[in-house]
Amino acid sequence: MAEMPVQHRRWTRAEYDRLVEIDVLGPDDKIELLGGYMIVREPKAPPRAATISRVSRVLGDAFGDGWHARTFAPLALDDDSEPEPAVYVVTGDPMDYVDAHPSNAALIVEASLVRVAFDREHKGSLYARAGIADYWLVNIPERRLEVYREPMTDAASPFGWRYGRGISAGADQTISPLAAPSVQISVADLVG
Repeated sequence: MAEMPVQHRRWTRAEYDRLVEIDVLGPDDKIELLGGYMIVREPKAPPRAATISRVSRVLGDAFGDGWHARTFAPLALDDDSEPEPAVYVVTGDPMDYVDAHPSNAALIVEASLVRVAFDREHKGSLYARAGIADYWLVNIPERRLEVYREPMTDAASPFGWRYGRGISAGADQTISPLAAPSVQISVADLVG
């Protein structure tokens, strides 16, 4: 008898949102939708939670009026993805998003303690596919900031896209967000 292949059930963002709406999925489930698959988010261990709070504060201060930094809030990227990045920066006021989640961001930051490779490869590919121009990854174990820019197609990447340019910055360096090029952010303020 031939072995039956494992099948996967892909979900749309509308189906996922409906599961949240009817309380099948709730905040304690720690799930996000990536490319049609429900993925368990990385736990908020103390070093990661502290990093996320620090990054949110630094970015809120750096971008200033007319922008705000959201933490662990859904981002409606496309029909099959609704990730909840650690921090992302969008234009406007929080009340601008009462009726719908943002669908784009000026900057996305993931803070990784135990899923650095996953956030680099999978989430990076997803964000590149969505056209996010500026993706930062706080690599907590190495105390480094990885900055990814220039989305481009790449059939070998998990979601068919990747970033064409990536740099790794240490605590002694500074970085400027693409959406706020006159702002200099100390990497030390982000990585601790």
